[in-house]
Amino acid sequence: MPKIRANGIEIYYELHGPEGAEVLVLSNGVLMNTAGWVHQVPVLSRHYRLLLYDCRGMWQSDHPPGPYSMELHADDLAALLEALGIARAHIGGISYGAEISMAFGLKYPEKTRSLILSSAVSQVEPQLRSFIEGWAAAARARDPELLYRVVSPLSFSEAWLGANRRLLEASRQRYKLLDFEAFLELLDSFLRLNLTGELQKIAAPALVLVGEQDILKPRRYSELIARAIPNAEFFVVPNAGHALCWEAPDAFNTLVLGFLAKQRGLKKEAV
Repeated sequence: MPKIRANGIEIYYELHGPEGAEVLVLSNGVLMNTAGWVHQVPVLSRHYRLLLYDCRGMWQSDHPPGPYSMELHADDLAALLEALGIARAHIGGISYGAEISMAFGLKYPEKTRSLILSSAVSQVEPQLRSFIEGWAAAARARDPELLYRVVSPLSFSEAWLGANRRLLEASRQRYKLLDFEAFLELLDSFLRLNLTGELQKIAAPALVLVGEQDILKPRRYSELIARAIPNAEFFVVPNAGHALCWEAPDAFNTLVLGFLAKQRGLKKEAV
């Protein structure tokens, strides 16, 4: 599996799609790995050079001691792009990965063609903090079954939970492989997130997506982000929960491709 040294660590990455195409980066949610983009790879890679990777502390990349931060993750991604010879890219992600994307767009505007932000927040309010502190308690107890039980009801809509027991069982097994120390560092990084006051500085066009039934990071967070970023588009996906790229992959892919096609059109008009 390909790894490359960037910003002092080994980062696992995958490249899919035509070599000459514009690059689209997708950053994982906090418990997700690159395989979680299974519904996106065959569709998006027809049109874009798709870069997937595990950030610091996740799965196949290095798990160095903390502390981690969104800014550090942004630095890692910038170094990964440089190591791969990629000057600019569309920067996207879901949940934790979308929050990395906002931090990247703020620190590296010259490398950011556009932002795709799904199921994200720019600050952590009390209810969300309480949810994540519950995840951290399960991780400190080194209890993968407890972690699964506190995470899964918040990550999916009720209808999806009822219809996808086999996929949920696979997720339950994956939690047994988790590096709990690194996971706690990722959670601590998230709990220190506070980007709202800086979002108006983002110059890149942005697509902001949220599931109508997202319990973990409800619609109001995405509305806040979309209002704050000057050139943002906002869409609510009906009947979907937090894991939007799994629950509503057709809608997710269509919205992403439409948004990116619009950026190409704007570029042609500017020329």
